[in-house]
Amino acid sequence: MKIDSHQHFWHYNPIKGAWITDDMKVIRRNFLPPDLEPILKEQNFDGCVAVQADQSENENWFLLNLAKANPWIKGVVGWLDLKAGDLESRLEECQKHDQFKGIRHIIQAEPDGFMTDPEFIKGVSMVGSKGLTYDILTTENQLEEVVGFVKVLPEMKLVLDHISKPDIAASSFDHWATHMKLLAQFEQVHVKLSGMVTEANWDTWKTEDLKPYVDFCLEYFGPQRLMFGSDWPVCLVAGQYDQVVEALKSIFSELSETEQNAIFGETACEFYKL
Repeated sequence: MKIDSHQHFWHYNPIKGAWITDDMKVIRRNFLPPDLEPILKEQNFDGCVAVQADQSENENWFLLNLAKANPWIKGVVGWLDLKAGDLESRLEECQKHDQFKGIRHIIQAEPDGFMTDPEFIKGVSMVGSKGLTYDILTTENQLEEVVGFVKVLPEMKLVLDHISKPDIAASSFDHWATHMKLLAQFEQVHVKLSGMVTEANWDTWKTEDLKPYVDFCLEYFGPQRLMFGSDWPVCLVAGQYDQVVEALKSIFSELSETEQNAIFGETACEFYKL
């Protein structure tokens, strides 16, 4: 299957969507399955993984209901309070739905030390014990903490969203690469080739701006641990869906069909058990 491993749906709310600043006003509206389905069909994708954009349990049911009504939404990555005393029962309730695949927390907005807090790690570990995955959403400045986090979670599937957000617009590379090289040593760590255009200059980015980062991920993680994600509709602040796809295809042009198939779907299918 050809899978977009990372996109979002929402009913726009100016309070919950306060992170959508004035320069991102193009995404200040509702984005729902009828908006995405024709785009996926045009790009020959068989389905997608819907990832939480709001840190509430209501988000889980919103996305799961969309998945139930739209079978091409193959999986849902939701949110739970991973420090909650009743986390296990909450996870089990979510797992009554086959489309529920994993958990994400927006760590990029949290203070230093959040993700290495023993209580948080205990919660993530419980997620793994249930056979679920965990999406790591961090910036490049949090990568040292990510390394510590990963070291104590050797038995579960983890994926770095948006290649951990290096500052592509500023050509920031060395710090990011040093820590990504360390993370590549952990076989359970996967990487989403997603969210890169919004870390580049929104108005002037070119495929060549993304290539050093993608090539690095290919070299150190390999296609079997990489998965394409559009980050739609957030990507729209910097480019259309087809532009994101074509940029990656261009970079992958010298890869074998088998390698490209892994990145454009097979890795995500295996990781999320789609």
